[in-house]
Amino acid sequence: MSGVCTLTEDTFSRFPSQSNVYGLSALPRPGAGHELLAATLKGKVTSFKYQDLRQKLRAGSRELQFTYIPVDAEIVSIDSFSKSPPKRGLVVGITFIKDSSDKASPFLNIYCDYEPGSEYNLDSIAQSCLNLELQFTPFQLCHAEVHDGEKQETVFLLSGNDQCIHLYKENEGLHQFEEQPGENLFPELKGVPSNVLWLSVYNIPDTQRRITAYGCQSGYVCVSHVEQRSREILQSWSLQQDGPISKVLIFNLPSGCRSQVESSWEGTKELMCYKYNKGDKCNQRGKPPGEFQLLWQRSFPSPLLCMAYVDLTCDGLCELAIVCLKGLHILQHSLTQTARFVILRLREKVSQLRVSETSLFHEEDESDKVQQATQD
Repeated sequence: MSGVCTLTEDTFSRFPSQSNVYGLSALPRPGAGHELLAATLKGKVTSFKYQDLRQKLRAGSRELQFTYIPVDAEIVSIDSFSKSPPKRGLVVGITFIKDSSDKASPFLNIYCDYEPGSEYNLDSIAQSCLNLELQFTPFQLCHAEVHDGEKQETVFLLSGNDQCIHLYKENEGLHQFEEQPGENLFPELKGVPSNVLWLSVYNIPDTQRRITAYGCQSGYVCVSHVEQRSREILQSWSLQQDGPISKVLIFNLPSGCRSQVESSWEGTKELMCYKYNKGDKCNQRGKPPGEFQLLWQRSFPSPLLCMAYVDLTCDGLCELAIVCLKGLHILQHSLTQTARFVILRLREKVSQLRVSETSLFHEEDESDKVQQATQD
């Protein structure tokens, strides 16, 4: 049996129309937590963030006026990132389909303001658009940080119905983004066997290596371990599932970097939280270690589409943002429970320090005895 949800709902923002699985992006704001950008199918983009008003944090949302998105456009996906240092500025990418009288025309708009002082102003950025017509139907738009020579670059990666992953990289001289051959920087994405529905790239900390995983419409899943500088694929694993892969996640476990593949069903109203049990012994319920166990679950009034776990209030605690058919839910951790965990962790640290000091004292005492015996 699962327990009670430990998160409480802080706010709910209603959308003018429904979103989709690619409609949420968490935009990092230097020194100010994250800001959420939520896109709806009818061409609207809503910004959600917490603001310090009269020494209190207030949640607020507003519509952003991104240029070159027609009124009859249907937004497919949105993504955003902060440029890799030493570059400055925010970048927002939006894919949409314009419903013309004779045919549907897909586009990718990339927004970035190069004027000094406007690099982090979303209203100014929304007016600085590079409009690219696409020859394929777009799916997921995401970004990844790569090593290009001695420089670090953040690039857009866009999957489509042409069984390709398209790469868009900034041309510093022209102050714009251009499509470049993806296999040059991502050889593991060459020759994918089906339309990629979800792509995830994880750079392993303190190394020049990454893990790339993708899931396809056909149910094919592939995970690759890549050396970035040499572009060498060190290892690769694949498997075939029975149905389309809706999402692929890569994250760290205590035993190292692993990948977790999730398949979800459209229309679910249930949010389920699992925790990894890494202990050497069975837990109280008799389940063996080394597996994910259901902690709690919670029901919502409408189907869930996508979510992000990020720090929106810049207090060191992450909030859970959930997009459903009707809008955006923001769930926060209980401060009372958080305080209990902090006290518990501090006690564990103090206990470890005492053990270390005691061990060090015994080592010094034994050393003194040996030195005295040698002198005698």
